[in-house]
Amino acid sequence: MKLSEIALFLKGELVGDPSIEISGPAKIETAKSGEITFLTNPKYVKYLETTEASAVLVAKTQENVAPAHIKLENPYYGFLKLLDLFYPPQKPVFTGIDPSAEISKSARIGRDVIIGPYVYIGEDVVIGDDCLIYPGCVIMDRVHIGTNCVLHANISIREECRIGNNVIIHCGTVIGSDGFGFAPTGDTYEKIPQRGIVIIGDNVELGANCTIDRATLGATEVKEGCKIDNLVQIAHNVVIEKNTVIASQTGIAGSTKVGEHVTIGGQVGIVPHVNIGKNSMIAAKSGVSKDVHEGQVVYGIPAGPIMKQKKIEANLRHLPDYNKKVLSLEKTVAELLVRIKTLENRNDG
Repeated sequence: MKLSEIALFLKGELVGDPSIEISGPAKIETAKSGEITFLTNPKYVKYLETTEASAVLVAKTQENVAPAHIKLENPYYGFLKLLDLFYPPQKPVFTGIDPSAEISKSARIGRDVIIGPYVYIGEDVVIGDDCLIYPGCVIMDRVHIGTNCVLHANISIREECRIGNNVIIHCGTVIGSDGFGFAPTGDTYEKIPQRGIVIIGDNVELGANCTIDRATLGATEVKEGCKIDNLVQIAHNVVIEKNTVIASQTGIAGSTKVGEHVTIGGQVGIVPHVNIGKNSMIAAKSGVSKDVHEGQVVYGIPAGPIMKQKKIEANLRHLPDYNKKVLSLEKTVAELLVRIKTLENRNDG
């Protein structure tokens, strides 16, 4: 595409030669002649002087841009649109319903649904229009799936769980496995029946190999617009409110409530029965052992207000020096006590 066509597509302000031919998008560090890149992070401004890209997407306020460029309100979002333009999502090689799929007669399948090889669909399942189900998925009895959903390979959705519209679930995720509930009976444990369900709201995206446990009673819920990374564990009766983002390897224990627009970093652990306030942030590798207030940013193990925790960590780095100083002071005090004792003995004499 010509640069002028890209500027028109993105509705941006073009500065430079409109006839430049663009073959595709690339990262600013590695872009070559004929490619277009973008700049949003101030750490990458230095690459404006060295990039070989023929054009750059920049913010409207960006100055001193030597290559041809397109000014946008949000260059990153513009770049994402170009990725889809130059590299449209791949369509599956299969169409319709594969003959190897096993579909119960009582299941209700919507219009224009694509079901790949070796899919199992149980009794009284409902699947809405325009869904795409990749090979190896298992959808158990009485599951309800909305419209325009994509289920990638080898996903398991257990009995009676409900999936909203426009949901994307990546490979290997399990929805509706039993919650981790066992009652001690002497030296052994008795399994607590898990009779609830999982409800996934509209426009949710779940990464690969996530596990979302069914509730003991009621529902485990991931509400509208949430985005969850790979390898996240959500335990029984957890409720995650709208538009929350959770990074990889986080584990949320049972009956925790997570508010709207919460950001949770990678490898976070959250204990049971706590409340995470809306618009709060939990930094990576934190251990949350008590409630997080609305808008609060926490960090550490146990997690606390981030600035206080950073000061604690800064002091901990100096702990060996502090230890040496304490030992030195103890030695000095001991020597002074000996001298004082000696002086007292002389005075007594």
